[in-house]
Amino acid sequence: MMNTTDKHNERIATMTFASVYPLYVTKIEKKGRTVDELIQVIEWLCGFDATAIQQLIDEKVNFQQFFERAQLNPNAHLITGMICGYRIEEIENTLTRQVRYLDKLVDELAKGRKMEKVLRS
Repeated sequence: MMNTTDKHNERIATMTFASVYPLYVTKIEKKGRTVDELIQVIEWLCGFDATAIQQLIDEKVNFQQFFERAQLNPNAHLITGMICGYRIEEIENTLTRQVRYLDKLVDELAKGRKMEKVLRS
């Protein structure tokens, strides 16, 4: 099993969604994808629509709070593979794994994967 360190997990938990969201937007737009597609991905994984996403940004919630409020998609466990040097399905810390799910979906979107593949349908 691949263990992330407590320090690493803590850093991820306290990072604000507002600080990461613009990076997601830049990443996908650079590759010709749209914010609407990004929102679709976040809504699929977490259940947050555009309005909810904006509210979470305005409230400056951290990832711990973000995923506490999320309705995680029952198919989220189908998100596997490598991200940032970690194999997602082997990350033991639940929150860190959930954040990496999101990173992975954004990554796939940026890489031009078809939306139905990204959304595991």
